[in-house]
Amino acid sequence: MAKKELFKENGEGEEVCKADFPPNFVFGVATAAYQIEGACNEGSRGASIWNSFSHTEGKIIDGSSGDVAVDHYHRYKEDVNLIHKFGFDAYRFSISWSRIFPDGVGTKVNEEGIAFYNNLINALIEKGIQPFITLYHWDLPLHLQESIGGWLDKQIVNYFAIYADTCFAHFGDRVKNWITINEPLQTAVNGYDTGIFAPGRREGSSEEPYLAAHHQILAHATAVSIY
Repeated sequence: MAKKELFKENGEGEEVCKADFPPNFVFGVATAAYQIEGACNEGSRGASIWNSFSHTEGKIIDGSSGDVAVDHYHRYKEDVNLIHKFGFDAYRFSISWSRIFPDGVGTKVNEEGIAFYNNLINALIEKGIQPFITLYHWDLPLHLQESIGGWLDKQIVNYFAIYADTCFAHFGDRVKNWITINEPLQTAVNGYDTGIFAPGRREGSSEEPYLAAHHQILAHATAVSIY
């Protein structure tokens, strides 16, 4: 079918409204922790690989970082009100692993991090907005990268399992929709091959992206099994 005919058949140019979708269709908005939270040194949060990467000269063209971002950590109530005002049904956000376990290894839960996400979840529910949580959106705790090589070491599967289990235990009574790992391809290829994303590795491109991909798949499977 020609492109022009396809668009014509699909009603290109006609107004599309919410009533055109099934009654159970969920409209939502989405973010990632490092991209919006800010407060990188507050609430006992540990550093992530993106903190280190964004502060490495030459890695970010304009030298910007997520240190403050849109300050969602302090302004989440305003953001929830905006989501509600625009009539969305759901909000997908990611949890900062290093805000739950500053060192990533799961030795001690950071109660300040738990409190922040509890407050956010409760604020969403009060407005009738469904919370969707992504466990990992590229911001690996820096300690895990420096100590074991991040996603290159199979130990990370166990650390991710502890982190996932902790999130399910603390938030699962109210959160029923979970995403394990956001776009694992980006971490494997851009993080461990081209080096344009944190942790910025490109030295072992014949092996490292495959290890990173494999261990992310194992981490995903383990988290699903725990859930």
